[in-house]
Amino acid sequence: MAATCQQRTGVFLYDAGFGPYFFARRPAHRIAPPTARAMSIAALEPTPNSLRHDAQVIGLVGLAHGVSHFYHLLLAPLFPWIKAEFGLSYAELGLLMTVFFAVSAVVQTASGFVVDRFGARPVLFGGLACLGAAALLLSASGGYAGLLFGAAVAGLGNGVFHPADFTLLNKHVSQPRLGHAFSVHGISGNLGWAAAPLFLVAIANLASWRVALAAASAVAFIVLAVLVALRHVLDPREVQGAVGRPAARTAAAGGSVLGFLRLPQVWVCWGFFLLTTFSAAGIQSFAPTALTYLYGMPFTLATASYTVYMLCSAGGMIVGGFAASRTSNHDRLIAVSFTVSGLMAVLVGLNLVPALLVPVLMGVIGFGAGTAGPSRDLLVRAAAPAGATGRVYGVVYSGLDIGLACGPLFFGALMDARLPAWVFFMIGGFQLLSIFTAVTVGNGNRSRSQAAGRAEAA
Repeated sequence: MAATCQQRTGVFLYDAGFGPYFFARRPAHRIAPPTARAMSIAALEPTPNSLRHDAQVIGLVGLAHGVSHFYHLLLAPLFPWIKAEFGLSYAELGLLMTVFFAVSAVVQTASGFVVDRFGARPVLFGGLACLGAAALLLSASGGYAGLLFGAAVAGLGNGVFHPADFTLLNKHVSQPRLGHAFSVHGISGNLGWAAAPLFLVAIANLASWRVALAAASAVAFIVLAVLVALRHVLDPREVQGAVGRPAARTAAAGGSVLGFLRLPQVWVCWGFFLLTTFSAAGIQSFAPTALTYLYGMPFTLATASYTVYMLCSAGGMIVGGFAASRTSNHDRLIAVSFTVSGLMAVLVGLNLVPALLVPVLMGVIGFGAGTAGPSRDLLVRAAAPAGATGRVYGVVYSGLDIGLACGPLFFGALMDARLPAWVFFMIGGFQLLSIFTAVTVGNGNRSRSQAAGRAEAA
């Protein structure tokens, strides 16, 4: 409801939450000031940041996130060289990845508390420094123990990124651009995954695996230097466009540092991430191999199918960013996306289509998963109580690390049992199951929002 304030030269219309937005000439015969409620709401609404500022924040956070995902594949592309030098088994090589993600899961949960206490920027800087140091340690390792230690240090650095990244984006990026921010954040991670094998294998072929790891260390330290040089962009004192949270949400946190752990939506979000990451781990680890068994296709075509999946996933994130910015029902967008993606995965497992159509189906799977990405992150944001953003993202995203650590073991067991079709059945099944967790969180978010609105109106 707009209130009017007539003056000699015209009239300002005040809309709740947006301040004066219209001026028209009227005869001046009385003054009717805006209601106190309208003025107070207008005063509380933050001024949106400029596009330049938001783009800088999104770019810097995305750059750091790309390095994090680059380091997810720091060792795997170099396994042939490392195995040959130290005479390791595949189980020992796999344990290096398990150590990385296990440490990352623990650190991710704890780092959320550190972010909320000391701020996201120094934690992000520390994470990048740990990654760079880990690559140096790995490049100089003289045996398996050194590799395990380096993998643990890398996991320590990786664990801080999601709590720090999402806290920075939520606090520094204007509300209308958050969907696009989360879209870029997801795409930057995919680019990091794509760049790591190309970068590391090329240098290992030209020089050695140790030089490749040293070069990876330089990547982390160069990005850290860029962020330090532009640290003013991420200065918490420069925040203008962050959206305030209702007082009811603060109360919902339980009034204590650990109070948010009593909120059911936090653990349902955690389950959502665990399910979706299990699905992603199956595709990343064994989709090409499973396709060769199922369809008898050349490994090159199977690998091309995975590449199509990744490209369409990135495209889906772009589309998903626009879609997420135009709706508040993010759970429903996730439900549609994963329904399509999950059913296509089941169709691949049924082996009912010609092999040449498999890349198309893989592309649809990737597009659906990518489209859900920005809405996924906004869903978690809506579930987080005020003042607990870092802690909630830390706990929730630990499900991602657990999925990445355990998923390959689960799908590897299916492949050892000669059940390649079940790889895709379970990929689709996990995606379809995740819909129920997303809808549960979405319904809870809407109920709390309606309750807060009624309390404020009263």
